[in-house]
Amino acid sequence: MGYSPDFIERMTEIVKDIRDQEKDFMIRVVAAFDDACMACPHRGESACEAAEGSNDHVLSMDEKVIRHLGLEPGKVYKKSKLVALTGEKVEPDNLDHLCAGCSWLRYGVCKEGIRALKG
Repeated sequence: MGYSPDFIERMTEIVKDIRDQEKDFMIRVVAAFDDACMACPHRGESACEAAEGSNDHVLSMDEKVIRHLGLEPGKVYKKSKLVALTGEKVEPDNLDHLCAGCSWLRYGVCKEGIRALKG
């Protein structure tokens, strides 16, 4: 479901680090380009260029998740805290709203991930 081999490789690294329970690190919460975006072939100089309106769409998803989790944009949190908050505050069906319009939503892997996180 990646956009390019470089993007798939970067996303795989990010997911591996997030799933690694032995590894904790700081994450800056942003509604903007993030680490995954840096390897995306649709990344422009200052905005997502995948399609008309894609930058606004991505930013709106970021903002919805930040609000849903009660986070402060620009603030740095431990990965373990963000994972715990996600498990506490996000239900699989919340993704229908939080991620509305995301091309990955229809595959169900994100909902499966939330279910697994909730144990």
